[in-house]
Amino acid sequence: MHTMDLHTMTQSLVTLAEDNMAFFSSQGPGETARRLTSVFAGVREQALGLEPALVRLLGVAHLFDLDSETPANGYRSLVHTARCCLAHLLHKSRYVASNRRSIFFRASHNLAELEAYLVALTQLRALAYYAQHLLATNQPGGLFFEGDERLTAEFLQEYVTLHKGCFYGRCLGFQFTPAIRPFLQTISIGLVSFGEHYKRNETGLSVTASSLFTSGRFAIDPELRGAEFERIIQNLDVHFWKAFWNITEIEVLSSLANMASVTVRISRLLSLPPEAFEMPLTSDPKLTVTISPPLAHTGPGPVLIRLISYELREGQDSEAISNLVKSEGPWSLELRPRHQQAPRSQSLVVHIHGGGFVAQTSKSHEPYLKSWAQELGVPIISIDYSLAPEAPFPRALEECFFAYCWAVKHCALLGSTGERICLAGDSAGGNLCFTVSLRAAAYGVRVPDGIMAAYPATMLQSAASPSRLLSLMDPLLPLSVLSKCVSAYAGAETEDHSGSDEKALGMMGIVRRDTSLLLRDIRLGASSWLNSFLELSGHKSQKKPVPVAEPIRRSVSEAALAQQESPLDTDSLKGLKNLSLKGYSESSDTSKLSEMSQSLEALAPSKPSEVNLFLRPEDALEEAEANEALSTKDRGPGSPATFPEGFHPRRSSQGPIHMPLYSAPIVKNPFMSPLLAPDHMLKTLPPVHIVACALDPMLDDSVMFARRLRALGQPVTLRVVEDLPHGFLSLASLCRETRQAAQLCVERIRLILTPPAAPAHP
Repeated sequence: MHTMDLHTMTQSLVTLAEDNMAFFSSQGPGETARRLTSVFAGVREQALGLEPALVRLLGVAHLFDLDSETPANGYRSLVHTARCCLAHLLHKSRYVASNRRSIFFRASHNLAELEAYLVALTQLRALAYYAQHLLATNQPGGLFFEGDERLTAEFLQEYVTLHKGCFYGRCLGFQFTPAIRPFLQTISIGLVSFGEHYKRNETGLSVTASSLFTSGRFAIDPELRGAEFERIIQNLDVHFWKAFWNITEIEVLSSLANMASVTVRISRLLSLPPEAFEMPLTSDPKLTVTISPPLAHTGPGPVLIRLISYELREGQDSEAISNLVKSEGPWSLELRPRHQQAPRSQSLVVHIHGGGFVAQTSKSHEPYLKSWAQELGVPIISIDYSLAPEAPFPRALEECFFAYCWAVKHCALLGSTGERICLAGDSAGGNLCFTVSLRAAAYGVRVPDGIMAAYPATMLQSAASPSRLLSLMDPLLPLSVLSKCVSAYAGAETEDHSGSDEKALGMMGIVRRDTSLLLRDIRLGASSWLNSFLELSGHKSQKKPVPVAEPIRRSVSEAALAQQESPLDTDSLKGLKNLSLKGYSESSDTSKLSEMSQSLEALAPSKPSEVNLFLRPEDALEEAEANEALSTKDRGPGSPATFPEGFHPRRSSQGPIHMPLYSAPIVKNPFMSPLLAPDHMLKTLPPVHIVACALDPMLDDSVMFARRLRALGQPVTLRVVEDLPHGFLSLASLCRETRQAAQLCVERIRLILTPPAAPAHP
C-alpha cells in the first residue's frame, strides 16, 4: 500500500467500497447491514472528494522544501497523513470483503472501526481544503499565514471548532509507526483518568501513579475515551497540563526510568548563586562584560543545573562543586569519587530541556542525557529554568543565559577544558538554545560552537501553517494546548476567566488576583523594556509613539515591546522578505500556483499585509511576477466558502475555545520567536543542526528557520525523521525507530564537538 500512488489507492478503495455496499445492501433490512452500507457509501464519497485536493497539494509541495535532499514540509505531511488513513480503510475494506461471509466475522466491531475512520477521513478532507486556502492566501514561499492578525484569529478559531474526538479513540496514532501506538493508547487512558481526578481535586497535585490507569471504562470504550480527551484538551487550563506532564517526575516513575537507564558516575543537581560575574569579550579578551543574575518577575534567585558525567573527571569532585550541590531529598544518593580520575574532556554539552515552557525538569530528561554522556564521552549540564505561568518570559531566557555563561567561565569545575561547547535542546529547549546564543552574541561573549535543536519551536506567534493543521489529530500537541502553553510563557495565561471561576474566587479573591496580575504586568513591561534595551541598543531606530489603550493589560503589553517595532519593521522583516521559494522563478511552478488559486472558491477580502514575511526579493520584477501568480493574495482564510458546496465536516460538541495571543506584541520579540529575528541577529548564530519530525505540528517552524538561515548563508542542516511524534527523545528506549532518531541527534552533537580538520600542508 505504501508503494501505491494516490490515484491507484483511491480507485482500489472506491472499488472495494462499492463491492461491500452491494453485498450489505442485499442482506436485508437489519440495522448493522444498513449501517455498513452507509459507511462504505461515505468512504466512497470522501475518498473521491479528497483525492483532487491532495493531488493539488502534491503538485506544489516540493516548492516548500529546504532542498531537493530534504523533502519535508507541512503540505507533504498532511498528504502523507491522509494516505495513512486511506491505506487503513483500504486494508479494512479488503478484510471485510474477504471475511464478510464467515461465521466468525465480527460485524459490530468492524463497523465501529470503519465509522471511526470514516469520520477521520472526513476531517482530513477538511484539513486538505484548509491547506489549499493557506497555499492560495500565503505569499510565495511562505508556510505561515502572514497578514491581518484578525483574519488569522478568525481562521484558527474556526479551525479549532472541528471535531477531534475521532482521532483520540480508535484512530489514535494511526499516522505514527505501529510501535508507538500502544504507548499513545496508554498515555491517552492515563490522561483521561488524570482528568477525572483533576476535576475532583482542584490542584491535581496529590495524584499517584496507580490512580492514573484505574478507570477501566476509558480503556474498553474508545469512543468515550476520545470524547473525554477532546473535552480535556479544550477546556482544562495550563495548570492541568503542567501537572500531567510532570507525572514522570513522581518518585516511583523516575526511579524506574533511572533503573532502566545508563549508570553514570556523576548526576548531581547544582545551585548556582545569584551573583554577578565578569566574562571576556570575544572581540577583545582584555575587556569584560558583567553577567548579572536573572531578575525578571521574581528578582535575583539561584539557578539550578544538573551535572551528568559518565566518568569522574578532574574538577568534578572539587570543593567548589561540592559547595554548590543541592540535595534532592531523602532518596538522593551521593556517589563517593574514586581516586582515579579521567582527565578533563575537551568538550562540554549545555542542554536545555523541553516541556512547553511550563513543565518538566532535567530529571524528566535524565535517561537519554545519561546515554549521551556515555556515547559522547563528555560532561553534560542540563539547566532547570523556572517555568511559566509562575515565571513567564523572559525569566527562562535570563536563567539559561546566566547558566550558560557560568558554565563557559567555570568549565574546568565541570570536567571540561571548554575547547568545544555545544548547546542542545528539544522543543521549547530548542527555542531557548537559539535565543541564548543570540543573547550571547548581543553581549559580545563567546557563542557556542554549534547548536543541536530537536523539533524546536521557532515561531510562538499563533499563525496558521500546514503542519500546524496536524495539531487537530496530534495527541501530544493539540493546538489549544500549544496556545495555552505559549500564553503562559508570554504572561497572558490568566487573562481569560469564566464566570464560574470568579464565583469560586469570591470578591476578595478577585481583588487579590487582579492586584497580582497588575503587579505581574508591571514587572513584565519593565523587564521586557530593559531586556530589549540591553540586547538591541546597538541597533537604534526612531521609535513610534505607543498609543495608550484603556485596559492596563493591553497598554502594558504594547509598551513592553514598543521599542521592538522599528527593528522588526525594518531589518527583521526586510530580512524575512529576502526569503523566497526555491524554484518560484520557474514559470511551470508559478503557473501551478496560479491555476490552483483560480480553482479555489472566492474568499472574503482582507487587509493586505504591509510586509511580506517570507519572500526573498532577488529582484523587484521577479517578486511582482510571483505576487501576480498568487492572484488570491488579498483573500482571507477564514471564509465560509472554505469548503465546497455539500461538504460539511463534523464540528466539536465542546464549542469554540479562547485563544488569547493573536494581538500580544511580545510573541513577536525575536528572543521569543527567533524566526522573526532580524538578519543581523541570525548571522551571529553558530552552525545549526535541526532534527525534526515529519508528523510534528512544529515541522514548519524547523523548515522555515532552516530556509531563513540558508538564505543568509549560515551553516545549517535539517534532518527529518518519519512516522514519529514530537518528543521522541523522551521515548528513545521505546522502539527501534525512536532509538535511531535519538542516535541521529547524538551524531549531530558529535559533529559540533569534533574540531574542524586543519588544512593539509602541500
